[in-house]
Amino acid sequence: MELQHLRCFLAVAETLHFGEAAHRLDMLPSALGRNIRLLEEALGTRLFTRSTRRVALTENGILLREEARKLLAHADAIMLQFRQNPRRSQPLLRVGTIDSAAIGLLPGLLQLFRQTHPEVEIQLFEDKTVHLLPKLKSGRLDLIFIRPPSQLDAQFSRLFLCHEPGILALPVSHPFAEREWVNIAELEGMPMILPERRSRPHSHDLTMNLFHNAGIPVTASQMADEKQTIINLVAAGIGLAIVPAWSSRFQMAGVKFVRITGSEATGMPLEAVWMREAKDEIRDAMLEMLVAHSELYE
Repeated sequence: MELQHLRCFLAVAETLHFGEAAHRLDMLPSALGRNIRLLEEALGTRLFTRSTRRVALTENGILLREEARKLLAHADAIMLQFRQNPRRSQPLLRVGTIDSAAIGLLPGLLQLFRQTHPEVEIQLFEDKTVHLLPKLKSGRLDLIFIRPPSQLDAQFSRLFLCHEPGILALPVSHPFAEREWVNIAELEGMPMILPERRSRPHSHDLTMNLFHNAGIPVTASQMADEKQTIINLVAAGIGLAIVPAWSSRFQMAGVKFVRITGSEATGMPLEAVWMREAKDEIRDAMLEMLVAHSELYE
């Protein structure tokens, strides 16, 4: 039984609605349901009864609700106690980031930050937006760099950084590989590798919008989840892919990255997000550095 399972259970127990609970935790409903199922399997009991119209707690669910509140409150108190412990050898900042920002923004940002704050220990956690938001809300992270969802909980504060443009990844054997740029209209009929929308909505929509704005259909040859997998598929000749521009920093044999022209798509938003009520001088120092050094992400 994991704390994340209990946080998911408590969100459903308090709302009695899986959709509302998923929104509260900024999770996909499928991920929320999986956590509940794993908790029920670990405890060997049903916690909810579900019908097409309502969700209700079972008798064991009612018992667990109170215990979960106590356990999570205690766990959060322990975490806060150790984070604020004056005997810590180093101040700590826990940063979560999506993969694109991890290779495009964070190296330069951390280099600058350590010049002025060499005493701070920075822990990095790379994950998808849908997983980073719950970790921020639960106190396991202090600052995250994400593609913002369409709606963001009022508990969060946010700083818009940039729209990261898309770039075309193609095999080095492709006729376009020797060019500096490709017009989006030239991709009509070519096989495209698309990210799964459920896990990478911004990346998926970027490709779809580029084609839509150009008035041409998308020829999807393969769907994939992870960006590194998509680039590997490009190297294998499965198709072409439009990926975030910072992905061109991946060193991948057999793949060339070429700029795209001919569309009005603005790219994928990147934001820094943190808990509005949480006081953290180290986090605030990093945010101030982001504002002062926009060249890191422009």
